[in-house]
Formats: sequence, C-alpha cells, structure tokens
Amino acid sequence: MKKIPSILLVDDDETTNYISKLIINRAGLTDELLIAQNGKEALDLLIERCPASEGANPVPNLILLDINMPVMDGFKFLEMLQTVEGFDYSSVIIAVLTTSLDPRDIEKVKQFGVNEFISKPLTKENLELLIQKHFN
Repeated sequence: MKKIPSILLVDDDETTNYISKLIINRAGLTDELLIAQNGKEALDLLIERCPASEGANPVPNLILLDINMPVMDGFKFLEMLQTVEGFDYSSVIIAVLTTSLDPRDIEKVKQFGVNEFISKPLTKENLELLIQKHFN
C-alpha cells in the first residue's frame, strides 16, 4: 500500500480521534498525522502551511473531515477553505468522515469539492480503499 506524506483529521470527538489515530498509525499509511478539534483549528493549520514554500511543512494530502463540530463545523470550514490563499484543491483529497449520510448534507459538501464520504467509525479497510483510489 502506498504511503502518503500527510493526513489531517478534523473531529471534535476525542474517542473518535483516538480510534482513528490508532487505525491510521497501525496501517502505516502516512508519515505525518495532524489532528484538529474543529474547523477553525484545521483552517488555521492550513493557512499556516499555504502556500507551501521552500522548506515549509506541506499541506496535508488527505483531509478527513467531520461535519458536526463546535466552534466551526465542517460546512463552514469548507466555505472558508475557498478563501485560503495558495490552497490547491487539486493536490488534496477531502473525505467527509461522519455519522450523517443525509442526502442534503452530501449535496451541500459536494459543492465544496468533497471527494468522498466515509461513515464513522473509520476502518483500516475504508482508509486503504480511499488511499488506493486517490493516491495510486
């Protein structure tokens, strides 16, 4: 299985983050796992890394995004991401990791360039399929 340089997990649930972190690390699919507790933390991290300059930390290749979070939810994060100078959608895969598979939510996030939808909890199998589909 191909290894990707960086994954950003955006979720406010500590238990979900703990389990997802274990799965990602045990699968050995990335060199760097970043975790943000809400959309604002994730946006700040991406702003800090955009545009990727010589020697700077790269923008994560994969963003696993929860929708329902305090401070800034996934919808607002996706909306604000469009304003980040230097962010290149073509170099990042965004996957919504959620318990909500409401067709309205799916349609709403598709408008922001979301590539995939994964039902919680994250599993090694669906993570490997996602990476195989988009990074091989």
